[in-house]
Amino acid sequence: MDFGYSLGVLHHIPDTGAAIRSCVAKLKPGAPFLIYLYYRFDNRPAWFRGIWKISDYLRRILSRCPRSLKNLLCQIIALCVYFPLAKLSGLGERLGFNVEKLPLSDYRDKSFYTMSTDSLDRFGTRLEQRFTRDEIQRMLAAAGLADITFSEYAPYWCAVGYKVHPEKT
Repeated sequence: MDFGYSLGVLHHIPDTGAAIRSCVAKLKPGAPFLIYLYYRFDNRPAWFRGIWKISDYLRRILSRCPRSLKNLLCQIIALCVYFPLAKLSGLGERLGFNVEKLPLSDYRDKSFYTMSTDSLDRFGTRLEQRFTRDEIQRMLAAAGLADITFSEYAPYWCAVGYKVHPEKT
C-alpha cells in the first residue's frame, strides 16, 4: 500500500504492537503510516488523570451491558456530560479563557453526533489500552517506521512514520 492509517482502533486490540506491525507490513517502503492511539494522559495533571480513573470504572461496568442499554447509557453520558462540558468550554473560550486543559474541551466545536459516537467508543468497549508517547514511539519504531513525528495538539497522540526501506535496516 502507498499509505496506511489507523485512527482510534488499535488500542482496542489485545496486542497493539503486533497489530501495528501487521499494518506496517502491508506498506511499500517509504510509505507513511498515520496512527491515533488513546494516550495515557502523560501530558496532563494528576487531577485530570484522577477524573479519568473514575470514568474508567464506569466504562468497565457499562461495556458489559446489553447493547441496547449500553447505547442508551452512552447517549445519556453524551447529553449530560460531554455536551454541557463542551458548551461550557466553548463559552469560556469566547470569553477569552484558555480552556484547553479542561476535560472534554476538545468537543467545544464538535457536533452532538460526534460526542455521542465518541461516548460509545469510550464507554462501550471492554478493552481500552492507553499508551504514553514513548511507548507509541517504541511500537512504531519496532514495526519498521522511521522519521516518526507526533502532533503536539489534541487529540494526543497522533503520529506519522514512514516505512523504512529494507536496505536501510
